[in-house]
Amino acid sequence: MKSFPTAQMLGITLLVAHPADAASVDSTYTSLDVRDCKTLELREDEGGSYRGRCPGTAGYRLELIEGDLRQTLTVIDPKGRAFPLNLWSAVSGGFSLLGNKAEWRVQRSGGRATPIALIVRYNVNEDPESPEKSTSYLVVSKITPDAVCVTDVVRSQRNANEQARALADEAAGRPCRQP
Repeated sequence: MKSFPTAQMLGITLLVAHPADAASVDSTYTSLDVRDCKTLELREDEGGSYRGRCPGTAGYRLELIEGDLRQTLTVIDPKGRAFPLNLWSAVSGGFSLLGNKAEWRVQRSGGRATPIALIVRYNVNEDPESPEKSTSYLVVSKITPDAVCVTDVVRSQRNANEQARALADEAAGRPCRQP
């Protein structure tokens, strides 16, 4: 009889004993387009502001907030708790515009999807003298039962989406980014 090293046997045992426990992580997308969001507040005076409730997933929703040509998001959990992401301080204070989609990283287990992270595109004009120039970031936020916050910011580059997804899948163990 051939002998196996203990570590290999343990790995084989875990794979055989718990195949249904392996949870998969994938993406689902929701819209951040204001046409798909319910307007909660709109001021059209000089400086103007907007606040709208956008669709989410698995009981979560997003609140899109705009003021002084800057945008940010607040994540609303299924219990109605609000978690402001404060993108204008956690990422950049420049004039900003969110992308039209939110990517939710969800863990699927037993037919149930649980959001573990959120990825959004954040376009920022960091040079007021050149309004046509903007920097694009992918902002990664962790979603845990007790905390939702920005953990990582990925500057536009080759493989940025893959890098943001990898960071999102590990976000639960990462600290919140300090503004």
